[in-house]
Amino acid sequence: MSVNTAFLTGGSGFVGGAVLTRLLAEGVRVRALARSETAARILADRGAEPVLGSLADDEALRDGMQGCDVVFHVAGVNAGCVRDPAPLYTANVSGPERVIRAAAAAGVPRVVHTSSAAAVAEREGEIAREDTEPSGSFPTHYARSKFLGERKAFEAGRQTGVEVVTVNPSSVQGPGRTGGTAKLLLRVARSRTAILVRTWFSVVDVEDCAEGHLLAATAGRGGERYLLSGASLSTETAVELLRRATGRPARTVWVPRGAVRAAAPLAGMVERFGRGDPILCPGMIRTLLHGHRADGSRATRELGLTYRPAEVTLRRALAWYEGRGMLGPPPA
Repeated sequence: MSVNTAFLTGGSGFVGGAVLTRLLAEGVRVRALARSETAARILADRGAEPVLGSLADDEALRDGMQGCDVVFHVAGVNAGCVRDPAPLYTANVSGPERVIRAAAAAGVPRVVHTSSAAAVAEREGEIAREDTEPSGSFPTHYARSKFLGERKAFEAGRQTGVEVVTVNPSSVQGPGRTGGTAKLLLRVARSRTAILVRTWFSVVDVEDCAEGHLLAATAGRGGERYLLSGASLSTETAVELLRRATGRPARTVWVPRGAVRAAAPLAGMVERFGRGDPILCPGMIRTLLHGHRADGSRATRELGLTYRPAEVTLRRALAWYEGRGMLGPPPA
């Protein structure tokens, strides 16, 4: 299918902003949902037509989608440690269904829903693929919410006749990423000595992720999911790539996995009695120990997506951090 006009949620965010840039580069007219006047100004400056409203505003969604060829639903809450998970479930579970029902009411035939590789819910040590049987166990509220949201999205698509295609990115990295796992990358990149645990994680460059969204819109099969993952790295490999790029860390201390697992109860106390959302919580410890390896080859075979090498993504991110003075002297 061809795309002339698209409706986008999450356009002022990291992944959504990359999708917006890619759409505009293709000459697509983009209407973008904006939750505030500030977000509307950001979107307008980027070249989109802002539509004031929220995921709970069915009328704004429906009116904004009128005449569009496709909807890209990228908005969501990405947080590993939250004291109150209710807003996360509202956005990640209820949001996709409302967007798809609004698309049906507006006559939009296709929705590309941004899920997550975490929604696959593979067992520890297993490589996640699109057809992996879910384990039923989730290390964090975020992973559970993305799993439930994806199911709601497909169910709404079947009920309304809207073609729903999901893209499931692994950890999205690149210029502009400062939250989530990028905080760990920044800390290690500035450290003389890194204290780490051996595990696995998968990454995808933000520009490859955006390209995957567009390809899913034009070539993806309705009712299917596509993992977007350019590489799976061990912690040891990641440290070596970082050392080649920056010379840091000069030394790595590997913490035994048993010691990390034993710290979970302490993290739980911090989560329960502290103020605000904690940096470390039992869910994040479970995620760290579980590790993730995602196979993104289906997107290459069926959509034609090609991935940058992980080292290229790392160097692009580091150059962006360096240009903003974020790679200062090593912390004590």
